[in-house]
Amino acid sequence: MNFEKARFNMVEQQIRPWEVLDQNVLDLLMTVKREEYVPASARALAFADVEIPIGCGQVMLKPVIEGKVLQALQLNKSDSVLEIGSGSGFFAALLAARCEWVRTMEIEPELVKLASANLARNGVENVVVAQGDGIDGWAERAPYDAIVVSGGLQYVPQALLEQLKVGGRLFAFVGEAPVMKARLVTCEAEGRFRTEDLFETVVPMLKNAPRHDRFSF
Repeated sequence: MNFEKARFNMVEQQIRPWEVLDQNVLDLLMTVKREEYVPASARALAFADVEIPIGCGQVMLKPVIEGKVLQALQLNKSDSVLEIGSGSGFFAALLAARCEWVRTMEIEPELVKLASANLARNGVENVVVAQGDGIDGWAERAPYDAIVVSGGLQYVPQALLEQLKVGGRLFAFVGEAPVMKARLVTCEAEGRFRTEDLFETVVPMLKNAPRHDRFSF
């Protein structure tokens, strides 16, 4: 398989037509090698417009979704980022290529090992992978410039919002199948947040995602 041609086609035929036009994001998706984070049995699907199962009921998100999230976050080189749900480590690698530090939390021990091994093998040194339920964030290392929740939630927990810096952005998939909102929440001032729903999609729910409606944003 010609990975470079497949990567180019992914960017030009899937991601760019879906209104991901930030050249920094497109360059990033051309640079970070997606095939290195895909299970060996699914390597031929590394650049396909599909979710790729990685075990424990979790998936690698479609490339177009990854591109949309990166574009929405508007990351800077000095940013400190928290990711909830490490998966295969690929999205953490994308974040790490744009930021100073990424801390990623994963509840499944098997996926902690997978993400850690993939990141180490690819020489990514500015990511810390931690095992744990990230639904309440990682307060000891807060505040963050950006927080990304990689699985679905019924609502965004207040604890995560409180760990954003002023000017910080949180991205999450909010709702339930058949329709979830891809939501960007920006901390405009202490305790004041602006919410924008960018597009609709469906992703697997985050394990242990809270189920009541308090603190909805």
